[in-house]
Amino acid sequence: MQLILISGLSGSGKSIALNVLEDGGYYCVDNLPASLLQDTIDFLDESGYDHVAVSIDVRSGKSLNQLPHHILELKQRGIDVRVLFLEAHTDTLVKRFSETRRRHPLSTGDRSLTECIKLEREMLDDIGESSHRIDTSELSSNTLRAWIKDIIALDRSRLTLLFQSFGFKHGIPLDADLVFDVRCLPNPHYDKNLQPLTGRDAPVIAFLENIPDAHYMLTDIRDYVEKWLPCFIRDNRNYLTVAIGCTGGQHRSVYFSEKLAEYFHDQQQVLVRHRELS
Repeated sequence: MQLILISGLSGSGKSIALNVLEDGGYYCVDNLPASLLQDTIDFLDESGYDHVAVSIDVRSGKSLNQLPHHILELKQRGIDVRVLFLEAHTDTLVKRFSETRRRHPLSTGDRSLTECIKLEREMLDDIGESSHRIDTSELSSNTLRAWIKDIIALDRSRLTLLFQSFGFKHGIPLDADLVFDVRCLPNPHYDKNLQPLTGRDAPVIAFLENIPDAHYMLTDIRDYVEKWLPCFIRDNRNYLTVAIGCTGGQHRSVYFSEKLAEYFHDQQQVLVRHRELS
């Protein structure tokens, strides 16, 4: 059986992810208490379901503390478990709750919304540490759906190396494992002919490839990732997210992410995401 367990912060898009999986043929269970996970999987396994998605979050209450233990036991029994952890910046979550007028599950009347989100992060910390984290702060619903579909198609037995471009002016991605800053390089944004283009367009590529420092920095980042990648693999990591940032996330970071993905494509399972272009 393949089990995709979805967790994360309230308002981060867990319902969207679960709907994508349901459309993909998974048997989905929403808001399952963590204490019932193993019994539920046993029942579904005996019933012949081989693709299951379960959403578990802070609504599980005190039993949430046992979730990492339950996940480990399921893996030891041969269940193919993937954990997706969705999160977002606090100001984004506050805005989403304000727009939908939903009540936060940890709201008791004496906590502010910001305090509820902070407490929720603390309660979910152990789960997020060992999962594939997705920062949905700057993502549209359609982009999140597309990213979830990409993840479903991955080979679980191999580490996935994910290169993500972003703009520092929009904040560093919460899901980044390694972050590199390429803002010191000349910015194509200030060339009026290049300004509307992206780092995937030939004129921008030519512009950056004519800058020696861009070549040196690309080589240094590539060598660093290549040197330490075996260490992450030995640590039994399933995902490694390398975030490349420039000012706006349109030119330099996109170019670097594409070039790095191209280099590692034959060595690893690779995904490329351009947060600001999405």
